[in-house]
Amino acid sequence: MTILLPLLAFIFASLVVAAAALALAPTSGTTIEQRLGEVIDHQGRPDEESRFGKAMLGAFFRLGTMAPRSVKEMSKLQQRLIQSGYRGGEALVVFFGIRVGMSLLFFAVCAFGLLARPNLAFALAAAGLGYVLPGMALARLAKTRQHKIRLGLPDALDLLVVSVEAGLGLDQAIQRVGNELAFAHPELCGELRLINLELRAGKARSEALHNLADRTGVDDISSLVGMLVQTDKFGTSVAQSLRVHSDTVRTKRRQRAEEAAAKTGVKMVFPLVFCVFPAIWVVTIGPAAIKFIQVVGPMANK
Repeated sequence: MTILLPLLAFIFASLVVAAAALALAPTSGTTIEQRLGEVIDHQGRPDEESRFGKAMLGAFFRLGTMAPRSVKEMSKLQQRLIQSGYRGGEALVVFFGIRVGMSLLFFAVCAFGLLARPNLAFALAAAGLGYVLPGMALARLAKTRQHKIRLGLPDALDLLVVSVEAGLGLDQAIQRVGNELAFAHPELCGELRLINLELRAGKARSEALHNLADRTGVDDISSLVGMLVQTDKFGTSVAQSLRVHSDTVRTKRRQRAEEAAAKTGVKMVFPLVFCVFPAIWVVTIGPAAIKFIQVVGPMANK
């Protein structure tokens, strides 16, 4: 076990040096730099901080290209990245680079004994933890974004109903809602703007709406898309259907808030038992216990 640690440390140092050399090596063209510029959405002349971030992004990109990947895992991660708001073509490769970099970093910290004594089993466990943590963070980002979209959907539907009843078509109403609510609900408005871009590119409305449901992964959006597709297919009133669906979505949002409020009492049990009650017991019972020991202690010694 102790013989393998220097060997693994040497292998890790070699990998770090190779990754640094690949990250700092000049490239023959600027294709990768242009793509990374699109990923970070940078405009203008970069400053020192953006250059450092661009270099780190390039290093993760090169690490991601060398990481082994399976087709099934790539499809799931690509869907999760899109749901998190990262739609760039290089987002998946950069994510794999971050995952490999975190794994190597955790292994180095534990293998070189920076926090504790060097231990091969502990270092391998830390490397596995570093490999899993980016996926957990990505799932958390996707869930947070879906929650924001779900909260902003009733307001968008109300404005959509007003716009349709005022005489606008459905496409123009979606564009209007995407412009009006950009400050309050930027995530949802960004998705609505993508619908307009797809419609301008020549896609059918049903296909653009189904793409919206796939990009967000929100159940309320899926039900809205199904309702709009059926309304367009059967020729029923869009305004009346949107009004009924808006009332349903708003009722569901109120029910979710009531459910979260009902769960608060159960969630407060563990902090109260493990954090608040011990302090209360020390304050209330502590002086009496000290007095009891002072009185009973000499009697017990006699």
